[in-house]
Amino acid sequence: MYIYENKDFPHFVYDKNKISDLLAKVKTKQAYLLGKMDMLGFEIKEIALLNVLTEEVIKSSEIEGEILDPKQARSSIARRLGMDSGGNINIERNVEGIVDVMLDAMRNPSKEITHERLYGWQSAMFPGGFSGLYRVKTGAYRDDSKGPMQVVSGAMGKEKVHYEAPKAELLEAQMSELIDYINNNDDDCILKAGIVHLWFVIIHPFDDGNGRIARALSDMLLARCENSPNQFYSMSSQIKNVRKSYYEALEITRSSTLDITSWLTWFLENLIIAIENSGELLKSVLQKAEFWQRHRNTPLNERQIKVLNRVLDDFKGNLTTTKWAKMTNSSQDTATRDIQDLINKGILTKHGEARATHYLIT
Repeated sequence: MYIYENKDFPHFVYDKNKISDLLAKVKTKQAYLLGKMDMLGFEIKEIALLNVLTEEVIKSSEIEGEILDPKQARSSIARRLGMDSGGNINIERNVEGIVDVMLDAMRNPSKEITHERLYGWQSAMFPGGFSGLYRVKTGAYRDDSKGPMQVVSGAMGKEKVHYEAPKAELLEAQMSELIDYINNNDDDCILKAGIVHLWFVIIHPFDDGNGRIARALSDMLLARCENSPNQFYSMSSQIKNVRKSYYEALEITRSSTLDITSWLTWFLENLIIAIENSGELLKSVLQKAEFWQRHRNTPLNERQIKVLNRVLDDFKGNLTTTKWAKMTNSSQDTATRDIQDLINKGILTKHGEARATHYLIT
């Protein structure tokens, strides 16, 4: 029996005592991370947000086996945040689509969920109406014209059916119930994020894109819970790291009673890890903030500030006088003087000799 075949579906139950400590730990870690990020300047927080959103978009797609170009995703997000996207990059329509979905979910967490909003999300993911080589129905729930919606694995002719979703004729009523829960139920918002994630995957309302939309809804509810459109951790990145156990947790729960304690335990445990891993995800941003705090009273010219910011962000290769001159549109002599000044101030150190000479931040 699948979980939705229970006569009381979707009235899930769970053991509050078993998850209370995990829930409290999530809230503590969320508050600590938000407090730490609030101490940073606006520009630093925007870069941090750009890093996290890029990671979330890329990893949520990777979970489904779709590999996006990180540069395209980052550039698309940067433009929407009103930031310098680092040049004119040609961005594919499907990348723009998943970025639109993620930003709508995470930057508008209080906006009401409707059938039409979900239709729009799914259509944006498949702008040409195809998923790979296969045509998918977009802008509407599936109709099962090609047979029941199934999650399968294995070679052709030897497929194993892991799950069969509810019939298409039930979708309108089931999705209306889920949407009402998202908009109106006052359950703890963190638990709600986990419940909605599972509930949406159980219904599997679309031809394709169900996993990504489930994770977008989860991100939206977590942002609503934090009362902030700025989320500084990536749950999809953590799910990608434990992809096998993610699918196992979903499969076990979808084929069981209405007791979802095991799923919520899995969700909270991995949410804690995602928040803890934010330190690594934001490492370069926090190092940059610390650097400028340390040198807030150091006199620097515009060229020096520009190059140091580049090096602290995503500079590739070694910093040389030639690269300095090119980045600042200045002469070699000016580049040499700027660099020597930073060496004297203890900001740069010289490495290598002759043509191999380059400079690193101390």
